[in-house]
Amino acid sequence: MQHLCGLLRRCIDDYEMIAPGDKIAVGISGGKDSLALLVLLAELRKYYPKPFSLEAMTVDMGLHMDFSAVEELCHRLHVPYTIIKTDIGPLIFDIRQEKNPCSMCAKMRRGALHNAMAERGITKIALGHHYDAAVETFLLAVFYEGRISCFQPVTYLSRMGVPQIRPMLYVGEKAVANFAGRYHLPVVENRCPADKSTKRQEVKELLSTLQGQYPDLKTKLFGAMQRLPLPEWAPVRPVPGRKPVNGGDAGGA
Repeated sequence: MQHLCGLLRRCIDDYEMIAPGDKIAVGISGGKDSLALLVLLAELRKYYPKPFSLEAMTVDMGLHMDFSAVEELCHRLHVPYTIIKTDIGPLIFDIRQEKNPCSMCAKMRRGALHNAMAERGITKIALGHHYDAAVETFLLAVFYEGRISCFQPVTYLSRMGVPQIRPMLYVGEKAVANFAGRYHLPVVENRCPADKSTKRQEVKELLSTLQGQYPDLKTKLFGAMQRLPLPEWAPVRPVPGRKPVNGGDAGGA
């Protein structure tokens, strides 16, 4: 855990993600990424020099997913947990039968989160996007949209009024999976009909193939994203001479 907390802190510091007194909500989907982020932030708040409080929030999509084990985890971590009940899943897949369900789903989930965050006085929301997700998103934009783009480490959405932060951008998916297994995180079965049948999954599989031939491919792509730089991707507090970010896969959990 110490190694991953170090990567988390490095990312938070590089992009100045946390300010003293922040009330941060972790967006919990039930997957390994968001649960790992929750546990790591709960550990980091014990000693991070800028005090912050932590909550967890889940938008229940109405797909009959059981979050009771997540509630137990939050109780052990002393993190308040809010489940926001919706019918987003049936609306998108059964009623509207959306051809691009992921985009519509993301918009509707953000809307559901907005009201809950306002009620709880949340100042920032932390999302579980990791190192691999950033590289995949970068390639998705190139392959399918013909542009150089990716989500930002810190995103300011005027309609939500609450910045989104992504503290796990320096942590690779393999490291997250190892951490989730070692600490027995209560991953909730994903019942989304679009799971593993998306363009993102295609890019993930392509990257895996290319990585076999070019072992440092993801490291170089991630470095290129920071050096271009993409909007808001240049670290606010760069450290000269520091080694490139490699997702932490070589380190322990």
